[in-house]
Amino acid sequence: MEHANVVVVSTGGTIASRWQGSGYAAEADGQSVLAAAPIPDGVSVRVVDLFTVNSPRLTTAHQLAVVHAVHQALADPAVDGVVVTHGTDTLEETALLLDLHHHDPRPVVLTGAQRPLDAADGDAAGNLHDALLTAARARGAGVLVVFDGLVHAARGTVKMHTVAADAFADPSGAPLGKVGFGVVSRLPQVPRHPALPLPRPDAPAPRVDMVMHHCDADPLLLEASLAAGAQGLVLVGTGAGNATPEFTEAVARAVDSGVLVAVTTRVPAGPVTPLYTGGGAVDLAAAGAVLTGTLRAGQARIAVLASLLSADDPRERTALLRRIIETPAPAPRG
Repeated sequence: MEHANVVVVSTGGTIASRWQGSGYAAEADGQSVLAAAPIPDGVSVRVVDLFTVNSPRLTTAHQLAVVHAVHQALADPAVDGVVVTHGTDTLEETALLLDLHHHDPRPVVLTGAQRPLDAADGDAAGNLHDALLTAARARGAGVLVVFDGLVHAARGTVKMHTVAADAFADPSGAPLGKVGFGVVSRLPQVPRHPALPLPRPDAPAPRVDMVMHHCDADPLLLEASLAAGAQGLVLVGTGAGNATPEFTEAVARAVDSGVLVAVTTRVPAGPVTPLYTGGGAVDLAAAGAVLTGTLRAGQARIAVLASLLSADDPRERTALLRRIIETPAPAPRG
């Protein structure tokens, strides 16, 4: 392998966590995290300490800072790839936001750990080594999640287990490849939409809320979100994306007032599909909501957020969200 220069953007999470007396919390800087991992042969690393927080505490401002830090790193033509170390709780959300704004053949790889930095049986070192190797070799693969020896596309990949080492997967798809014995398997070229315009670092963060449907649910919390100023909503439906006629009416009112509404499902795998009326996805789509395909709640919210940050007109926002949700067509050959 030719020599590669990789930038590590450190943001905290379990991979940077140590015991605090009653529990673990992120406290280690990026250089300390890097010191715990073997660096692959032929790879030079520069660390950017962006912030050090547990990922449940991330805000849109934090996530936009990550997007800009990655773009700044890739502004250097000598950089061959970027690794973002990140807490696992919201890694899937930042991964999709990065993916939606990524326009470079050089890879961006997110990784983290399920066990803290000072754990004797920790997974931080292995995951970071594999991420560095992937960032050095996976040109053209886009934004990736590398965890427990597997390489996943950012889009569709979610946290599937609270504490297990193999925490990440796409419940509706398969990994792109594997990392092991110093080798990254050949990765397929994942079709991607054109990158969205880069938001300003200080762009005002629109409020985007999520509401879940369940037995006995009514639109009270949805209406409360609207009253709190939500510009975007994600309805987490049952089954293939279903709720009730009362929810459909509330969604129609929200859309009519300019709110961007998406519908996903609480079911782990499979697409949101317009099969049922009576408050089902057929009616929700007719009311103006956008069905999110196989994007689950966290990533559906990021898709809504990115649409709000990229357009001002409600119709443009809806069209953009529909484009984001659509599976990109493969690039023509030849």
